[in-house]
Amino acid sequence: MERTLPRNPFILLLSLLVTLATGSALAEIPPQRQAELIYLLRHDCGSCHGMRLEGGLGPALKPDRFAGWSTEQLAATILHGRPGTPMPPWRPFFTDREAYWLAGQLKRGIRP
Repeated sequence: MERTLPRNPFILLLSLLVTLATGSALAEIPPQRQAELIYLLRHDCGSCHGMRLEGGLGPALKPDRFAGWSTEQLAATILHGRPGTPMPPWRPFFTDREAYWLAGQLKRGIRP
């Protein structure tokens, strides 16, 4: 069976954009920036979520809490915050790629 490209230019463009966005989100974060992001997570996020990320003003940031969340959903929450709650948007501090990386770390679990 032969595969063909979508005939609709919109679908082709959308497919390309999704592929590019996913690829750039998965690109490696340099080790120094990874360390900075973990530091920010522990100290800035920890001020509300607890220094061990076990909860405080905000909920615990443990893998079981995010079992039903996609990495994309969690990254969006990091970037845009949660309206109606004290959770602020972190868009000024993190790129999409960094938020996606942090979301993956949270889903796997951050060592204390």
